Amino acid sequence: MGADTSPAYVFKPHERPTLPGSPANPDHPSRRRAAYFAIGCLIGITAGLGNALVLVNLNFAQGTLGLTTDESAWLTAAYFMTNMTANLLLVKYRQQFGLQPFIRYALVIYALSTLLHLFLHGFWTSVAVRAVSGIAASGLSTLTILYFFQSMPGPKRLFGVMIGISVPQFATPLARALSPRLLDWGDWHMLYWFELGLALATLGAVMALPLPPSEREKVFEPLDFLTFGLLAPGLWLLIAVLSEGRIEWWLERDWMGYALVASVAMIAAALLVEHFRVNPLINTRWLGTREVLRLMLVAAAVRILLSEQSFGTVGILTVVGMLNDQMVTLNLIIVAASLAGLASAIFTFRPADVALPINIAVVLIVVGAAMDSFSTNVTRPENFYISQALIGFASILFLAQAMVIGISRALLAGGKNFITFSVLFAMSQSLGGLIGSALLGTFQVVREKVHSHELVQSIVMTDPLVAARLRGTGGIYAGTIGDPALRGAAGAGALAQQVAREANILAYNDVFMLIAVLAVLTALWGVAIRWSIRRRSELSPVLQLQQRQMQAMAAAQAAPDQEGRS
Repeated sequence: MGADTSPAYVFKPHERPTLPGSPANPDHPSRRRAAYFAIGCLIGITAGLGNALVLVNLNFAQGTLGLTTDESAWLTAAYFMTNMTANLLLVKYRQQFGLQPFIRYALVIYALSTLLHLFLHGFWTSVAVRAVSGIAASGLSTLTILYFFQSMPGPKRLFGVMIGISVPQFATPLARALSPRLLDWGDWHMLYWFELGLALATLGAVMALPLPPSEREKVFEPLDFLTFGLLAPGLWLLIAVLSEGRIEWWLERDWMGYALVASVAMIAAALLVEHFRVNPLINTRWLGTREVLRLMLVAAAVRILLSEQSFGTVGILTVVGMLNDQMVTLNLIIVAASLAGLASAIFTFRPADVALPINIAVVLIVVGAAMDSFSTNVTRPENFYISQALIGFASILFLAQAMVIGISRALLAGGKNFITFSVLFAMSQSLGGLIGSALLGTFQVVREKVHSHELVQSIVMTDPLVAARLRGTGGIYAGTIGDPALRGAAGAGALAQQVAREANILAYNDVFMLIAVLAVLTALWGVAIRWSIRRRSELSPVLQLQQRQMQAMAAAQAAPDQEGRS
């Protein structure tokens, strides 16, 4: 085992890295901690903003690049494919080859992929660039946590983890707030120029203030690549189906069925290989324990519920004719509420009961979703200020606590399980978001058909109200269409559009109510879990980890005294 930089560097006992591949933990002066904090914010926003800018402007990209709807969905699918699976190997890369090469390569690849966006406009080249961006962003997400970890003194380093996992989540509402002005200034390319500027600023910042050196050890094994060769393609196929299923429709394309079968087979084969390994990349035995399995299921369930914000609210505002330009204030409110959620997670942190904030977050989702379920065709962004502030607050409150619980359990079970946690937690969040969008999107389409059928059945031409509406809609075209028959047909078409809009609004209200019901069930599940933990008098994983660290420090202090007496 050696240091990442100079071989003459010797770590003090309290400075030793928590794990190989992670930086040492020296006692920094206050000014340097502040600089680490500022750079962590820059890296976190850079890590999330690239994909967020594409995601929130997907319709604009579709028109600019001449893509169909299903083709544009592949842009985000390619990003998630590589972003979700890159950590399978990147964590071990840091451990074996050192932290500094990892940082340099991640940032250079990210800057180059952003630069390529400015010159490549074809479908397949754009997909390839998005895939490279996913790999680079995965490295930046890890780098964000490491920088925030250095910005905190020893007893408060868990707060650095909370902030590090939360800051990239601000990227989506920030992208919606920034996109209108960027597009006004320079069309589609300005988004990539802005992203490139952030990437270069981040590269300069980490070169000006690098992380402390790390330790290395040989960790790669040949079976790691077999596991990756099975698990990664299996997940890619699953992501492809989740991304395209609602667009091409689940039962209309044979390739989706074949992809799902192949996905299940490859993922199962990868887990089988890992189960019988001495040094597994993914510790299936630890993953299968009640506590870890429960944490991952809760994390994925809450992420599905949080799709209310990214899919439901934006979807219904789009139906009533709102664009990102009209949602700037709403998204700034979401950012402010998310910051409040992060502050609340930090200042109300109780190691003895870390699950309580997750239950509170789920209750807030219930309230926000129930409020949104009464939307109408006159609903505007200001009608969502309170509900979306609640959900923005809840999203960060949940994510910060879940990350702390997971890391604590991973460290309690041994450092080797950290890779398993890193991969599985990121996977639960990304897959949870994709499953949430696919589930809610499918439900919305089905309910829209139901409501549309009911509304059309109620339209009878002999009804005086319907006749009056047709005359009114047809009268709009009186100045441009002279033929009464054509004017009547145009009026009927306008009425059909109004019916479709109302059916979509009713369907989104059903989506919001579904989320509220699922959130209630999740909250009850959370209460049952907390009651079970209390009944067994089980300490929280954070408290267990703190007690173990205190015992280790006491043992380390006692050792020199015993040597002196001897």
